[in-house]
Amino acid sequence: MSAVEYDEHESKFMRKAKENPFVPAGMAGCAAIVGYGLFKLKSRGNTKMSVHLIHMRVGAQGFIVGAMTIGVLYSMYQDYVVKPKAELKALQSK
Repeated sequence: MSAVEYDEHESKFMRKAKENPFVPAGMAGCAAIVGYGLFKLKSRGNTKMSVHLIHMRVGAQGFIVGAMTIGVLYSMYQDYVVKPKAELKALQSK
């Protein structure tokens, strides 16, 4: 990967993060849950490995779905509440 390609990917990620700030939060939360699950792996007691991994996967997926839901609600708020108010102010000032 050349430096130009790296810059293009980095700028694309930053642009996407600015458009929807909950995507990086979801990614970070998923990584944190997986890291915590791997940390707790050694002290899982007599719980089967498959059950522990399933619980970790469900927790990570739940965090991602929650972040996506909050992101959609934020986007809807911006589109249907904030933008119409700004348009109304622009029309009234003319």
